[in-house]
Amino acid sequence: MSVKHPIISVTGSSGAGTSTVKHTFEQIFRRENIKSVMIEGDAFHRYDRMAMKEAMKKAEEEGNLHFSHFGPEANLLKELEEAFRTYGETGTLRTRHYVHDDEEAAKYGVEPGKFTEWEEYPPEASEVMLYEGLHGAVVTDDVNVAQYADLKVGVVPVINLEWIQKIHRDRTARGYSTEAVTDTILRRMHDYVHYICPQFSETDINFQRVPTVDTSNPFVARWIPTAGESMVVIRFKDPHGIDFSYLLSMIHDSFMTRANTIVVPGDMMDLAMQLILTPMINRLVEMRRRAF
Repeated sequence: MSVKHPIISVTGSSGAGTSTVKHTFEQIFRRENIKSVMIEGDAFHRYDRMAMKEAMKKAEEEGNLHFSHFGPEANLLKELEEAFRTYGETGTLRTRHYVHDDEEAAKYGVEPGKFTEWEEYPPEASEVMLYEGLHGAVVTDDVNVAQYADLKVGVVPVINLEWIQKIHRDRTARGYSTEAVTDTILRRMHDYVHYICPQFSETDINFQRVPTVDTSNPFVARWIPTAGESMVVIRFKDPHGIDFSYLLSMIHDSFMTRANTIVVPGDMMDLAMQLILTPMINRLVEMRRRAF
């Protein structure tokens, strides 16, 4: 953790909605006039798209049916930990981009499924670093990324909703079949249990969207439940200093279920995030500015 170079990590599984939360942070940074630099979790995958297919095939031949992007073998977790540590100590960041589709290919000049070259951002480029991806609070026997983040946010829809969101995204945006996405979900389950879920005990705040419509069979769902068809459970690891009375008064139809938990309507999630996160971010930045 760092006073001079604060780090915020947004962690969630594939299809959880971390990109939406990232946009909320970007809105806050823009409104509060805060300079930020970003790490995309995909940038620290070990393999590009073709190399990943080859690595998966080799793993299957060796009897490993669980090789996936969720686990440490397919990621550069030591390098990610080093990126967090270096930024916290110096404000310097080294990262790259993974190009998902043709739109990103046009932006970065690299074909889909490939990485851009590594880039280095100097300390003066940012006041805060934002990570968005799979492993922003990961702790294993070999790495501890969580220790370097000053604010850790988990995005955790209930699992059937998460799968619905992933299936729809991968089908519409990435051209995969439902069967292919289902195979990916099954292959990732071991790593999901051992490397994704434990991170949500490390996070400072978790946002968990819970649908109020039937999602019993996510593999045949024709559409994603809307924000209005869901509630969001917001859990604070340490509720000290959280003004729940203010939040309850500002967010219509919100209510508390535990001393550290508030529930808000799904279509109020962005407002809730703005109200909760803005003062936390400002506090980190103010501490930073006073330190210089």
